[in-house]
Amino acid sequence: MPDEILHRISTEGADPVLFTGVNDANLFELTRSTGVRATLRGDTLTLGGSLEQVERATSVVQGMLDLARMGESVTLEDVARLFVSGPAADALGTGEQKIVLPGLRRVIAPKTPGQREYLAAIATNDVVVGIGPAGTGKTYLAVAKAVEALARKRVRRIILARPAVEAGESLGFLPGDIQAKVDPYLRPLYDALEDMMPQDRVQKALESRIIEIAPLAYMRGRTLADAFIILDEAQNATVAQMKMFLTRLGVNSKVVVTGDKTQIDLPRREESGLIQIERILPGVDGIGFCYLDETDVVRHRLVREIIKAYAEDQHG
Repeated sequence: MPDEILHRISTEGADPVLFTGVNDANLFELTRSTGVRATLRGDTLTLGGSLEQVERATSVVQGMLDLARMGESVTLEDVARLFVSGPAADALGTGEQKIVLPGLRRVIAPKTPGQREYLAAIATNDVVVGIGPAGTGKTYLAVAKAVEALARKRVRRIILARPAVEAGESLGFLPGDIQAKVDPYLRPLYDALEDMMPQDRVQKALESRIIEIAPLAYMRGRTLADAFIILDEAQNATVAQMKMFLTRLGVNSKVVVTGDKTQIDLPRREESGLIQIERILPGVDGIGFCYLDETDVVRHRLVREIIKAYAEDQHG
């Protein structure tokens, strides 16, 4: 190729296995998506191709290196996402965006511009409403911020709540005690928590009620001070439940509300408290709204494609 150029990038500080993937799979994906030839020798990655190809590949490689240098394993999905959206700006490298948790050997950081805005909103507001589809990291990042706040003694406890709407009024007919009845609805919150803390510490914190995981209905009548409170699956909170929840806010507390407006399980959409607060609360000082979309999906590449297909079908 007469117009081929070579560009060398230092990969110093990045674990080569985290960066290139198993059997250099990430470099093959980089070649497939951008058309460059990619060769890693020692701490130098050489990109060969046209100027346009090399510029595009360089942007993707910088995002890959940011992740690898933070101890994150770069996946094929990450490479594909970086090709579509570019690196999550240069903020991946900024200190306030990294979440360092005690006992974890890795750093949790935003992988997309949308996730970066979401974490920034949580840092600067007392109440944050994160709206977006599955797989965008709404709950995961909120739980990470809650565990970080607890570890740094910014709050004295964490409260994770979810509406048990799927059970409807039939909760009493399910077998087992109340905990056994609601556990299936709260399991995703346990899973996120156990990813952030050693299991024995999670157990101790639950026993001492430093961390509480409960159905939304249990919040009634309480004032929640010195706490980081997350309401997950908020699209299934009724208007009355949402008002009850938000008015529990006490001194030195932070609230994150997460929801997906395409997954409302209530009998009537207008009963969703999430839909109502989206209408009446923007503009209130101290309350931040953050919107994530399919470009922020960090699960399997197909999740992004599935969400996009459903959205197109609804608008078609």
